[in-house]
Amino acid sequence: MPVDPTSLRTELKAQAQALGFTKVGIATADYREDYLATWLGAGYHGAMGWLEDPRRHDIQRVLPGVQSVLVVALDYKTPADSPQPPGTAYISCYSRGRDYHRVLGNKLKHLTRWLTTQAPDHQHRWYVDTGPLNEKVWAQRAGLGWIGKNSLLLTREFGSWVFLGVLLTTVPLTADPPTTAHCGTCQRCVLACPTGAILPGAVVDSNRCLAYHTIENPDPVLPPDLDLEGWVVGCDICQTCCPFNQKAPLTQVADFWPRPGTVGVPLISFAQFSDEEFDPWSRGMALRRVKALRLRRNARHRPS
Repeated sequence: MPVDPTSLRTELKAQAQALGFTKVGIATADYREDYLATWLGAGYHGAMGWLEDPRRHDIQRVLPGVQSVLVVALDYKTPADSPQPPGTAYISCYSRGRDYHRVLGNKLKHLTRWLTTQAPDHQHRWYVDTGPLNEKVWAQRAGLGWIGKNSLLLTREFGSWVFLGVLLTTVPLTADPPTTAHCGTCQRCVLACPTGAILPGAVVDSNRCLAYHTIENPDPVLPPDLDLEGWVVGCDICQTCCPFNQKAPLTQVADFWPRPGTVGVPLISFAQFSDEEFDPWSRGMALRRVKALRLRRNARHRPS
């Protein structure tokens, strides 16, 4: 039976909201990525070689025949850390609770199954931060928010405290209007970044970024002049200073609230964290990919 794109669009968004997604938008898949090539050409991706996947430049290579991109968001802000004494380890808010890949993935899996029953003759595919897609660009095109000066997607309701997921489909759906930018002349994130990693044009040089070095940098020893300022997993400095983030509500998703042992831990404790201790502590969390060896490296690092 032929699919009615208009009614399907309405029902699909309603299904996504019923599953708990706090923002939903649709973009047409007629966009070819150009910004990424410039960013990669400048070497700003550091050692993140997977970002060079050519499919990131052409969504038709991800799902041939794709017509529409549904983008969903789930907010994750939790209470800000109280001032911590010197020598305390800091872990990025996104990684202190249950792994967002699992939380959003379970919801998108259900949504995709529903869509398959409604449009069985079409192809559908979902991703949560694991596919060859630039989710924040598609989120901007789908009207969820805009790219802030710190290169993160900013929403009016939740700031950048949002996890993103995408569902690609060959069904042609009417797109939502893109959101206009609202950063204006604000420079808080640019000025707050301790390493000057935020460059003009909403560009971040990963080679200077604390989040990159604590999570993605594979080197056994970090640059000697790099001061992590206590961060051992990620960095939230350019988020916590943002006015939109400061006024954002706390998440209602219990899975995203900090687990025990992720707040107020002395650096020395992580510096001595064994593989055997790391395994049960990190189970089911996004920070698990940092692994114990890198966590110990970050906790032990001191700038020369």
